Amino acid sequence: MHGAGSKNNESPVMNARIAIEGMECYAMHGCLDEEGMIGGKYTVDVYIEGNFNNSYASDDLADTIDYSMVHDTVREEMNTRSRLVEHVTARILGSIAKKAIGFSRLAVRVTKHNPPVNGQAGQSSFFLEATPGELPLTD
Repeated sequence: MHGAGSKNNESPVMNARIAIEGMECYAMHGCLDEEGMIGGKYTVDVYIEGNFNNSYASDDLADTIDYSMVHDTVREEMNTRSRLVEHVTARILGSIAKKAIGFSRLAVRVTKHNPPVNGQAGQSSFFLEATPGELPLTD
């Protein structure tokens, strides 16, 4: 398990945010059959807020969020087809929440590049955030 604030510490609690942005994926999400066959480009951003005081002092990966775990979790969930970007976003958020302990707020944005709409749209995004008490979001 990876976590923030997992040890007792006498320093003042400072809320901090880790941002892992611009994770690019090619995935088969979408309502159209063609999207499931051809796929498209997506970008995923993850934001994790919490007390990371222990990591400031320890310089130990065990006291913070492992960026590789986040990246691997995003890749895994993006490889499972969803019809809706909302669904895959909720799955990513829920999966990271199960692995990242000690956070106070977790947010995920999935951006679909060149979505098939009746007109010009460079991208569409769905942004979802939750506290530990608001989970789980999906099964």
